Amino acid sequence: MGYSWPGGARLALSIVVNVEEGAEFNIQDGDRCPEPVDELGITLKKRVRNFGNESNYAYGIHEGAPRVLGLLARHGVPATFTAAAVALERAPQVAQGIMSGGHEVCAHGYRWAHQLGMSEDAERDFIRKATASIEHKTGARPVGWLSRYLHTAETRRLLLEEGYLYHMDDYSRDEPFMDRTLAKPMVVLPYALDSNDMKMWNAPSLTPRDWLAYAIDSFDWLLAESESRPRMMSLGVHLRIIGRPGRIGALEKFLQHVRAQGKQQVWAARRRDIAEYYAGLVRGGLD
Repeated sequence: MGYSWPGGARLALSIVVNVEEGAEFNIQDGDRCPEPVDELGITLKKRVRNFGNESNYAYGIHEGAPRVLGLLARHGVPATFTAAAVALERAPQVAQGIMSGGHEVCAHGYRWAHQLGMSEDAERDFIRKATASIEHKTGARPVGWLSRYLHTAETRRLLLEEGYLYHMDDYSRDEPFMDRTLAKPMVVLPYALDSNDMKMWNAPSLTPRDWLAYAIDSFDWLLAESESRPRMMSLGVHLRIIGRPGRIGALEKFLQHVRAQGKQQVWAARRRDIAEYYAGLVRGGLD
């Protein structure tokens, strides 16, 4: 399709930082069992508190958040923080750091929980609670949504009805598109699982160097493709994962590689900005 990103850039880059710490499964919050320990591959089926894993998640708040926010600030990169509302309720300093850094908060559920299996009324309430909580903590109403992977067939319609601009639960393309099956078209900004730093938890043999190489290869390929068509790259990270001292350097090296290409070619942007720009193009007759 014949369009370019702002300033004539060829590639839109979206850094997505997941904030889930404090909103994960915990019997203290009425869950049947604690959150699995991804880093060790341990799953407890019993209704017990896993104090060790709670502290593992808390690391993302105490250590990971300052590192990630500081790195983004040093490189002048705006990001989208997909945050579970309860995580920000319990860590208001993180919410403040996100907003003062000029970033965006995208709703990642009220709790970090699967929507699959919820009734329509329950899911609508889940969305409304997340929306109200994030707006209260940040002063800005979220306009984007990312589920904890498993959602329902009604999720996108409910988001549209609640005034959301874009939806992230899609992995089908390397560019935005409009979902025209709804009463009103909605922007879909596809996400990416293959380049997510979660791979370093789920696949212990994957080192930060491996992850960096894959991220750079993805970026370089999309940038080359963007010579003939607009492209978008998503890079998803987590406070408790990339925020470790042995991993944060990989993200910095990736940002250094991006910066070396020049702002004329790459538009690093919040997802809100990408969605608003794309929606404006569509209103202007793009497709």
